[in-house]
Amino acid sequence: MVNGRRLPLSRALVRRVVERVLKEEGQEGFISVTFLGRDSMRRLNAAYKGHDRPTDVLTFPLKGRRGQVVGDVYVCPWVARREARAQGIPIRQELIRLVVHGTLHAAGRVHPEGPKRTRSAMWRRQEQYVGALA
Repeated sequence: MVNGRRLPLSRALVRRVVERVLKEEGQEGFISVTFLGRDSMRRLNAAYKGHDRPTDVLTFPLKGRRGQVVGDVYVCPWVARREARAQGIPIRQELIRLVVHGTLHAAGRVHPEGPKRTRSAMWRRQEQYVGALA
């Protein structure tokens, strides 16, 4: 639950998404996924990225042992709901997209900023996962 709201993703689904992405990327490790409310995400985004507004997902890759992927992924359902409405897609699909996106970042994938990001190799890979998992 976030702010008293039940999320449309179960723990089992979040785990399945993270495990599938790591497996397909040929990686092992541990990714923590936390769902935050709008104000908490705004504070986190301001503190670590310098942007005083909520964002959809933030990823903090950490150092793992022997090449293991370790990271913290923070997802904001409030921003995800707005984005899902704007795109006319289910919130569940957008939340899965954000979990995939954060996991890919934790695994070392990057994309350019700006309009080129949706044409990047990472974005195409992300959308393949979303298509298979949503």
